[in-house]
Amino acid sequence: MRASGAAFAKLLWLCSSAVEGPGRRGDGHPAPEPGWHRSLKGPLAGLGGGGTGAALGCARRVCSFSFSVKVSLGGRAMQRAAALVRRGCCPRTPGPWGRSQSSAAAEASAVLKVRPERSRRERILTLESMNPQVKAVEYAVRGPIVLKAGEIELELQRGIKKPFTEVIRANIGDAQAMGQQPITFLRQVMALCTYPNLLDSPSFPEDAKKRARRILQACGGNSLGSYSASQGVNCIREDVAAYITRRDGGVPADPDNIYLTTGASDGISTILKILVSGGGKSRTGVMIPIPQYPLYSAVISELDAIQVNYYLDEDNCWALNVNELRRAVREAKDHCDPKVLCIINPGNPTGQVQSRKCIEDVIHFAWEEKLFLLADEVYQDNVYSPDCRFHSFKKVLYEMGPEYSSNVELASFHSTSKGYMGECGYRGGYMEVINLHPEIKGQLVKLLSVRLCPPVSGQAAMDIVVNPPVPGEESFEQFHREKESVLGNLAKKAKLTEDLFNQVPGIHCNPLQGAMYAFPRIFIPSKAVEAAQVWGAGPGRTGFTWNCWVGGCFLPRGAKVLALGAWNFVDRSARWCLQQKDGALGSPALQSAVVRGRGEVSPGRVVLSRAL
Repeated sequence: MRASGAAFAKLLWLCSSAVEGPGRRGDGHPAPEPGWHRSLKGPLAGLGGGGTGAALGCARRVCSFSFSVKVSLGGRAMQRAAALVRRGCCPRTPGPWGRSQSSAAAEASAVLKVRPERSRRERILTLESMNPQVKAVEYAVRGPIVLKAGEIELELQRGIKKPFTEVIRANIGDAQAMGQQPITFLRQVMALCTYPNLLDSPSFPEDAKKRARRILQACGGNSLGSYSASQGVNCIREDVAAYITRRDGGVPADPDNIYLTTGASDGISTILKILVSGGGKSRTGVMIPIPQYPLYSAVISELDAIQVNYYLDEDNCWALNVNELRRAVREAKDHCDPKVLCIINPGNPTGQVQSRKCIEDVIHFAWEEKLFLLADEVYQDNVYSPDCRFHSFKKVLYEMGPEYSSNVELASFHSTSKGYMGECGYRGGYMEVINLHPEIKGQLVKLLSVRLCPPVSGQAAMDIVVNPPVPGEESFEQFHREKESVLGNLAKKAKLTEDLFNQVPGIHCNPLQGAMYAFPRIFIPSKAVEAAQVWGAGPGRTGFTWNCWVGGCFLPRGAKVLALGAWNFVDRSARWCLQQKDGALGSPALQSAVVRGRGEVSPGRVVLSRAL
């Protein structure tokens, strides 16, 4: 076939253009420029038959179809398609091959579709075939309400009118996203570690340079961009151990028991992975507080473990009652093997700080029931009540004597994300695991090795948290001033939040002793519940409807649930984060919505804005 592929392709395009009048195609696109046929005269002569004239007639007369070219054509297929174009698309061409446009077009189109598009086969991964444990995972901190909040924010940006002008994101403790300024010393050291050329700059204090050099010298190639050991950078683990010893008044900490993690969440899920085993009634049961931080229920679902709920005492400022622990274990033994007891202190979302006596009782209970203790202590710097003090489980355990300190297995966790630092994005954290069997320690390191290492930048941030400036160093005064300012502001907001909630009819809030959240009791009349059910929300999801009404984004009742038997029109749907912009106090964006007995929603007396 003497016609070039380019010329033939152009012919097909021209045939499908359906030229209708001067300068336009039938589909609205520009028609070929005048004289286009001259460029094809030579190549088209090789098509035979009517040659160029037939082709030109074809291109000008076809107006009822377009060619669907799915694949490259060659050889006999191209020849046959060309013949069909010559004889079928040009009814004025004399000869025995004249026919209607429609039949010739159909045949030509069928030939050009040499390889018809394959029908899509059944997907390998579907909701029915996927891992059922993953499907069972729920994490309300980033769940449907947060997605809805994002949609509403986009609507506000497009100018859609709402009863509010902004969405207040009170669902997660992301300090710097809410306006908290980073600690200068921490960012200085991180800048030096990230760009070591700054070590020669006079703009940085010497104590920051000293820490940066120490961290970099412990990294491969003197760079944060290198992998570390799976357990973490050695010198940072040493600094963590030294910090724990100082914090606990001299109780020793071994760097070999320190594991640097991708935030505290990574450490919690890793420990639970090696603890969960068995099947049926021997499946591992994990005891968690209710209300709880939904990480725990999510990981338990993912691992197909058994969630064992124990309920905090709201009437006693969310205290942990050992009798409630005994009830939970006794009932759980009918269907699982309770092996793990999780404690969050200070509490998330309840804001309580457990007393030393309570911690001693919990440790004795764990020793008695042979339970592995998990102590989530990421809010250890966030204690606001003058009557409360943070006691680490590690310290109390050792001070209870060798019968406990040598036998109770304990993993405790800390993070860069909370406290006064608020460095959530660095994903820095550590866990200290004590009394672990040597063979299990090897298995833990193996499991950590699968993901190579936690982010080295996060490890460096954790080092600055546990090794801050000390009196006499150049940066100490500024560091201490910034730290106390952050913690002081949080303490003021905790008190203000508590007072404002308790002034609103239908809301009751316990004293906020620590952490970063308020967890009020909201009394909801029956008509409001009925209205929510009409919307598809209903009991347990009423907070979703309230979010849309008042412009606040907070967690649903299911995430921080407290069961009191019957529904009783009490919803614990709102976990309010204290880390908000100071200047937003008094903003109308989040006026307290008080649901009246008539089932109506009206503004409350108190503005609950970004201070919450």
